[in-house]
Amino acid sequence: MPKFENKVVLVTGGASGIGRATAVAFATEGAYVVVTDIQIAAGEETVRMFGDTKGSGMFMACDISKSLEVAGVVDCCVENYGRLDYAINNAGILGNMALTADCTEDNWDKITNVNLKGTWLCMKHELVQMMKQEKGVIVNIASNAAMRGVPELPAYSASKGGVVVLTRTAALEYASSGIRINAINPGLIETEMVKKQIKANPEAVDVFIAEEPIGRMGQPEEIAAAAVWLCSDSASFVTGHLMNVDGGLLA
Repeated sequence: MPKFENKVVLVTGGASGIGRATAVAFATEGAYVVVTDIQIAAGEETVRMFGDTKGSGMFMACDISKSLEVAGVVDCCVENYGRLDYAINNAGILGNMALTADCTEDNWDKITNVNLKGTWLCMKHELVQMMKQEKGVIVNIASNAAMRGVPELPAYSASKGGVVVLTRTAALEYASSGIRINAINPGLIETEMVKKQIKANPEAVDVFIAEEPIGRMGQPEEIAAAAVWLCSDSASFVTGHLMNVDGGLLA
């Protein structure tokens, strides 16, 4: 029997990259998967990919920086499937690269509103439902940029650092309620977001790959596999953990 048969999973930022790979991974394990994103056509395409799996699901457009939209997504999970077992808070943006003094206020606000405030809003509404159930698992997708200095990514790094501390804080707050909360720190992963940066700065990719001890970029499916494991019963004693999936970069 698939590990997540008849379980309900919410995946934010599921239109591409890590989010899409994670949604498909859970569907492959038999889950009902609710996919959200601001990219409607691509999000719907992710759900169509479930046709070759043992799972099923639906798409709902959502801007995670808006509380009412996030609340609506959680309500949708419950209305359609009766509960919310797992949440993968993956939606995020890189924003414009700039030195700290050159980063505009608009760029800072846009990045932190999605990456940090948006993740908090997702957790806020997910936790309310999971508290009612007295059970649940949340996995936040942070970044190895949260754990080290990354030049020209001040807002992104700070926002992901906030996600890391938010994860640890909430894990302590809700452990006694049967809710586990962990984060994944991906390294350089071959997603559309990264490909856009490579196109804009083609010389940068060689520098980034040279920093990876394993000698290559990671694949979205490798982050998805980590998320699936953290949600599984095999990780039942794991909470407040920051899992580095980065080819050894932070070793």
